[in-house]
Amino acid sequence: MSIASTAQGKHTHAHHFESAEHEYAASKQGIWLFLVTEILMFGGLFVAYAIYHNMYPEVFKAGSKFVDWRLGATNTVVLITSSLTMALGIYYIQKNNMRLAAINLFLTIICGFLFMVIKYIEYSHKIHEGLVPSKYFSYTGEMVTNGKMYFGFYYVMTGLHGIHVLVGMALITWVLIRTLRGDFNPRYYTAVEGVGLFWHLVDLIWIYLFPLFYLVG
Repeated sequence: MSIASTAQGKHTHAHHFESAEHEYAASKQGIWLFLVTEILMFGGLFVAYAIYHNMYPEVFKAGSKFVDWRLGATNTVVLITSSLTMALGIYYIQKNNMRLAAINLFLTIICGFLFMVIKYIEYSHKIHEGLVPSKYFSYTGEMVTNGKMYFGFYYVMTGLHGIHVLVGMALITWVLIRTLRGDFNPRYYTAVEGVGLFWHLVDLIWIYLFPLFYLVG
């Protein structure tokens, strides 16, 4: 249980909490409420995707031919691996092994970086081909009517997810620095646990995005 205590001794809870346990419970409740809002945001996009896919299945089938499922699958493996390293980071803090905890948190950041590099390669190729949404769509090859609709969904949903990956990497860097500084121990790792929950949600969302855009055809 992640309650208050630091490597140097006691962790003093904020004055507006009754105790360290109260502070921990409130922190966990806060992060779960935040994650619910994230699910609602992406949930709205998934509903819109489902509606338009049902209306124009041929558009989404045609659009999927312009994405490389191998790159998408690679990114899926990268993020699943990052979930493992994130969980191990928390596990090793619980076991008071800060060296291995820091290594796994660093590996999680590396996985996030690899994900974004692959996404950059994908985006660059599509932008070069003119496969962009709305009025900026300038692809000159064969494409079904309303083909730009697919890429509108593609860039909005994968782009929003990419922003979350970058935010997650920044948060993991923050807890990594604090881990190296000795702020956490087996009785206090609330911040790491909260960041871990956020990162797992980001990974889970990608597991849904991958088949919707790369395997829909």
